Amino acid sequence: MSTNHPSIQLKISEDGSSTLYRPDLDEHYHSIHGAIQESMHVFIEAGFNHHPGNQLNILEIGFGTGLNALLTLLYGQDKNIYYHSLERYPVNPELVSRINYPDCLHIAEAANYFEKLHEAPWNSKEEIHKNFTLFKEAGSLEDFNTSIRFDLIYFDAFAPDKQPELWTPGIFEYLAQHMNEGGTLTTYSAKGTVKRALKSAGLSLEKIPGPPGKRDMLRAVKRQKMVR
Repeated sequence: MSTNHPSIQLKISEDGSSTLYRPDLDEHYHSIHGAIQESMHVFIEAGFNHHPGNQLNILEIGFGTGLNALLTLLYGQDKNIYYHSLERYPVNPELVSRINYPDCLHIAEAANYFEKLHEAPWNSKEEIHKNFTLFKEAGSLEDFNTSIRFDLIYFDAFAPDKQPELWTPGIFEYLAQHMNEGGTLTTYSAKGTVKRALKSAGLSLEKIPGPPGKRDMLRAVKRQKMVR
């Protein structure tokens, strides 16, 4: 399946790794200051490595280039992971073939896993590794419906000023309802509107240093309810 937005262009970010650019939104999929650097900082170090569990259900908002999924797979092989990723515009294979993450990462398994992630069928479960099951869902966050509870959410949608409909209190309330207690959501955005929307969903916020090019980012946690 490929419903790639026709205007998407391949770019190289400052750390040498690929990103994609949508001229109609004037928005990059990953930071121009370093695609791999940003994903490592925001989603792996601040999210994945911060969560203590050995069995994780992960929800990603925006499969895009597959970078966050690839890094999670490479750095999380000692955990059992179910990885559910939403993407409204799956990237076409020709564009994927030009993305250079395996070359930049210098990890022997990276190329094989990157290929498997993108060749996995849409809208069905696929075992990429014995400890990593992927479900890529071709659809929008507004229409997302699930009974799964997640331990970790990578909120990697386009910026709030580009797609404000994805950063609403209602969206975050729905996601919070489907987070386990102690579950964590990380996002690169630290805008005031995002902070207010996350707080309205009952999540506890932590503003932490952002990746290169960003001063701050947000980590939100669903706290355990107090039993009286």
